[in-house]
Amino acid sequence: MKGETCRRYARTRKKVAQRDPETNEPIAYEPISTGTVRRELGTLQSAINYAHAEGYVTSAPVVTLPQKPEAKERWLSRNEAAKLLWQAYRGNNTRHLARFILIALYTGTRKDAILRMGFEPNTVGGWFDLDQGIMFRRGDTERQTSKRRTPARIPRQLLAHLRRWHASGSIWAVEYKGARVGNIKRAFAKAVQDSGVTPCTPHTLKHTAITWALQNGASVWDAAGFFATSAETIEKVYGHHSPHHQESALRAVERR
Repeated sequence: MKGETCRRYARTRKKVAQRDPETNEPIAYEPISTGTVRRELGTLQSAINYAHAEGYVTSAPVVTLPQKPEAKERWLSRNEAAKLLWQAYRGNNTRHLARFILIALYTGTRKDAILRMGFEPNTVGGWFDLDQGIMFRRGDTERQTSKRRTPARIPRQLLAHLRRWHASGSIWAVEYKGARVGNIKRAFAKAVQDSGVTPCTPHTLKHTAITWALQNGASVWDAAGFFATSAETIEKVYGHHSPHHQESALRAVERR
């Protein structure tokens, strides 16, 4: 696959920025982020490699990816998180979103994994073991991917919420009228807009959870295990938030 073809895709790929309120037809577009283009082209490369491995195509051309963007360091302050959570809680039929936000802030789990989690082992995704206080981010029948989803202990504050939700009859951690919620995109975007906590995406909550943990003194090693994120990523993206960041080097430099 020609590199120019990939670069042209990156230049012309757009997303809907505005829709007609009456017909819901797109009326305005805007470019998507470099990270999204890179992810989409990476998916194409995986599909090509699979087709080649299975014998559907005779060769596997290399897909040219745009340069990897710098890691985003946006995280919420305690006040911002409270405003976003309160907006979701008191919004019109959005209390399920408040559940999502709570789980994300306490566990730093990715959006898709949270939306598939229940209170019993299931075939869809992970589950919360309320007796043992353990969160299993991945179901037994799900295959392991590059997105690590290791088990972790449930923080006591979140455990109290989970037990209350389960006692009220909930089957899924994030549900609406008894059904599992599969998508929070619109509800989350509206809560962000109405609360004024911008910019903010569901992934910002993961950044926030890790940042808060390191600020409170968590080690890089423990944070990597709890948040199912590599120690290298924790150190590179979030390490400077830790009060112990580069501590030994600083002591060595300052030593008389």
